[in-house]
Amino acid sequence: MAGEADARSLCLALPGVTERLSWKQPAWFARTLMARIWADGVLTVKTTERDGLAGTAPETFFWTPHHERSPLLVLVRLDQVDRTELEELLLESYRLAGPLPPTV
Repeated sequence: MAGEADARSLCLALPGVTERLSWKQPAWFARTLMARIWADGVLTVKTTERDGLAGTAPETFFWTPHHERSPLLVLVRLDQVDRTELEELLLESYRLAGPLPPTV
């Protein structure tokens, strides 16, 4: 089971990711938002597999009407994923959020 501390440490381990508040919740940004705490124990991430994830594990992955206009966003119940799965989700979200280019 993963938690907010896992999300924070995994996000901040990625190059160029910063943390700041968004909607009064901790959020992590690359070029754009990559993850945000939506509610206690629930994390927003970006994925191209939103429908598939929610279709196969609706107890873990879901979205609200607020997220309808953003088809890449999915909510994750952190107590339903382990740290390895969370890391995979965050790596995809980082890629979709536009990681910072390497410095030359």
